[in-house]
Amino acid sequence: MKRRALLLTAAGALLAASLPLFAATPDVSPPAGTSTPLDVDALLNDPKTPTFGNPKGDVTIVAFFDYNCGYCRKSLPELERLVAEDGKIRLVYKDWPILAESSVVAAQLALAANFQGQYLAAHKTLMKLPGKSTTERMSEALADAGIDRARLAKDLKAHAGDIGALLKRNNAQAEALGLPGTPVYLVGPFKVAAALDYQGFKDVVEDARKRAAER
Repeated sequence: MKRRALLLTAAGALLAASLPLFAATPDVSPPAGTSTPLDVDALLNDPKTPTFGNPKGDVTIVAFFDYNCGYCRKSLPELERLVAEDGKIRLVYKDWPILAESSVVAAQLALAANFQGQYLAAHKTLMKLPGKSTTERMSEALADAGIDRARLAKDLKAHAGDIGALLKRNNAQAEALGLPGTPVYLVGPFKVAAALDYQGFKDVVEDARKRAAER
């Protein structure tokens, strides 16, 4: 995808310096015509949200995705490759299951796996499964990936309230931002509603760093 053909919009306003770790932060103003409030700190720093990469990175990327989204399946590995190679990106995963009931199940399983430190393993496994897989198929695949299936079931039950609350917060944030669907990536001050390849992500991160340097 050509760089300037992206669905990429510059932020209307940057956040104040109250978040010094984030040299470039996303456009978090509610879309015109809406009054849904957005908790910016929860968007960027929710302690329950799986977050990887460099915790002190100079660019934060917030990824809204659905495990049944083909575009998400295509672009997320490219993003994860860039995060690993760049070394200065903080990546926040926002499970936003909006496409099917199985999307909700997949998100719940991935977040439950986080309680045993296996979110990434679950995430990568679920991304590779055929769309709208059954709960049993997902559970079997996670077990094959080395995730403790008995503990997974236990954590699903014990932490159902926390998992459900997190998914509701993610949905509220997506609605406050007026997101059109998945995937959406908040890259520094840019909002990208497109499935990018490696170079596309690299270009947007470069633009975010340039924008930060101009501040």
